[in-house]
Amino acid sequence: MDRDVVTPAGGARGAGGAGGRPVRADARRNRARILEAAEAVFAEQGASASTEAVAARAGVAIGTVFRHFPTKPELLQAVVMNLWDRLVTEVDALVNDPGDVTALFEFCTRVMAIGAQNRAVFERLAETGTRVHVGDALARLSPAVDLLLERAQKAAAVRDDLQSAELIALLAALCQEAMTGEWSEQFRHRALTILFDGMRPTPKP
Repeated sequence: MDRDVVTPAGGARGAGGAGGRPVRADARRNRARILEAAEAVFAEQGASASTEAVAARAGVAIGTVFRHFPTKPELLQAVVMNLWDRLVTEVDALVNDPGDVTALFEFCTRVMAIGAQNRAVFERLAETGTRVHVGDALARLSPAVDLLLERAQKAAAVRDDLQSAELIALLAALCQEAMTGEWSEQFRHRALTILFDGMRPTPKP
């Protein structure tokens, strides 16, 4: 039976250890280094890359990796959660720049890039019976997407009848396919171009 995974809940992770004990600053730094290294190693070598390779890239002992992530699936899930967290941070930055009326297009581009660049991680999770639901993840960002969409529509950069739920559904479908299909960078660019053309206002005759 498939296990559901990994959508950005907005809750803090890594703030406490087992039994709710506070995590030391050095432990938090090690965890961040491990996740950064894991993302890079899996992107380069595929998700079948060894935990030892992750430890070497992070500059920590293999035992340190296992203390934070006792199993490979747990490490993979943590990498995905870290990706969502980074996306949330990026969306917040876009929302906080009211002068950028094209930020919605940048958001769409980033979502697609994250899915494609980390395809190996998502595929390996699927092999373990764990699914990543992109639509659920993006739906949690809907308040920010609403703001970006409203800003773009007021600037006439996006058609005024487009709704955020429609955009999220389209983007989720594209991203889910990019995560599992052999999409080249050129193909992703083409898919985004078609999406963006549909988002823009129809030129008046």
